[in-house]
Parts: sequence; C-alpha cells; structure tokens
Amino acid sequence: MEPGAIYLLILVLAFIVIFVMRPFFERQRIHSVESSHELSSLLAEHERLLSALQELDSDQALGKIPAENYPNQRIQLLQKGAEVLRKIDELAPHPVKEPLGKEAQPVSRSQTPAPLSDDDLEELLARRRNLRKGKTAGFCPKCGKPVLISDIFCPACGHALK
Repeated sequence: MEPGAIYLLILVLAFIVIFVMRPFFERQRIHSVESSHELSSLLAEHERLLSALQELDSDQALGKIPAENYPNQRIQLLQKGAEVLRKIDELAPHPVKEPLGKEAQPVSRSQTPAPLSDDDLEELLARRRNLRKGKTAGFCPKCGKPVLISDIFCPACGHALK
C-alpha cells in the first residue's frame, strides 16, 4: 500500500472514532446543564426567601404584623432559607477552610455542623445576599419560574428570554 492511502485510512478511522464517541461526551454536558438549571432555580428560590424575609422585617417595623406572629414567621423563613442553602451547597460544593493561623483543611460533608444561632444565620444570609446581588433577572414572563441574568431560555418552559 502507498503511504498516502495509509494516511487517508488512518484519518477516516479517526473521524469514525470521534463520531462514535461523541454521544458519551454529550451526556456529560446534558447532565451539567440539568444541574445548572436546578441550581438556577434554587438560587432564585433563595432570592425570593431573602426578599420575603426583608419584607417581613419591614412590615414588622411598621407595625403591620402582630407581635405574636412575627417570630414564628421569621423562624419559618430562616429554616426554609437554610434548607435551600444546603441544597445549593450539595449541587455546588466548595471546600471550607479553617481561619488563618490554623492549617487549611477542607471540611468533610460527613461532619455535622454545630447548630447556628439566629445572628449567625442572619450573617450568613447577608453574605450570600451580597454575593448574589444583581445576578437574578426575575421571573419568566411565560411560566413565572425564576431565571438568572445568564439564562437565554427559561429553564422550566424554554421560552426565549432575550
């Protein structure tokens, strides 16, 4: 056989292998897109809970809510927010490091964290709120599901947003 024919045969075989392997790579990409949509909806739910918490605090400050109802409603919103944050952390894990002065080691997920006080929870929520500020685009005009600024289509119904 001539060298040109061998190179052509190798080239054709390479294209066949790439064509056959393509679906395996697309499945990984589809899975990452699905998890990003779930993450997007969780982040939007988190923003909705933060807004509800701010509105509840403002209504209480104005005297619109009875004093006996306010603590229960606030605790419920904080618990829902903590649950959403746990789900967000499960989808997008990141290593937590020890404070300066100690050796930086990631905290394993198997360790149960100590219960947080209301002040600690509020501080965590305020930090998350500052990080997420300006990243949500609101809700889909067709189905009403939450969307992010980076979304071109609604993750729930597929409506074109831009």
